[in-house]
Amino acid sequence: MFQAGPMGLVGSLGAVSIVVLLILLLFSVISWAIILYKWRTFRSSDQEDQRFLSAFSRTQDKDELRRHARRMTTSPSAVLFLGIMERIAPEGDGLARDQFANGTTLDQSVESPGADRHYLERVVALTLQGQISKQEAYLPFLATTGNTTPFIGLLGTVMGIINAFQEIGKQGTANIAAVAPGVAEALIATAAGLFTAIPAVIAYNYFLTRIRRSAFRVEAFSIEFLNSLPSRVKQVGVRG
Repeated sequence: MFQAGPMGLVGSLGAVSIVVLLILLLFSVISWAIILYKWRTFRSSDQEDQRFLSAFSRTQDKDELRRHARRMTTSPSAVLFLGIMERIAPEGDGLARDQFANGTTLDQSVESPGADRHYLERVVALTLQGQISKQEAYLPFLATTGNTTPFIGLLGTVMGIINAFQEIGKQGTANIAAVAPGVAEALIATAAGLFTAIPAVIAYNYFLTRIRRSAFRVEAFSIEFLNSLPSRVKQVGVRG
């Protein structure tokens, strides 16, 4: 029997519609958890990135910048800075650090500065790709939610309409009083699928935009930082 009101309508749902709604509810809860988590993560990352870039523009002491960078674990620029510093002036190599701090060449035996620059650019590219992959974590679930939940809702609707027509056949009448309850029950699944998918799609596109902005900021920093290095640097861990 059809009951008026949202609660009455939910109470009159069939087994198929209930299963579909539970699946959509699970997708929705997980999606919102990811949305809130990623929003907090991106906010923290952007704040720490801005603080590190500000410190980089004010400070010439690379050891002090290294200490700043270690405290900013969610800053992509800080991670990139540490990755490059560990290859050109590792903490265990006091001579390399002193030469780097004085702006002198770290390895006079290196003939071609272009090879050093190429190596560091590869380090930058790999580090940047790693940071992008880290920022993209859990986003595929949002994309999957946005792509699949409307179809799950549509499946529930189709099954609900089939049940509605079967009920009409049993009652032997097709008046509005017999058709409306079954159709209304069926359309709940479609509405639930859309309510689940729309926030996921919006959040997914928003976070992709944030990732592009972050990647552009880190690339700009890498260019500035590499240009500030001595013309020839030692390739730590690389053997000819």
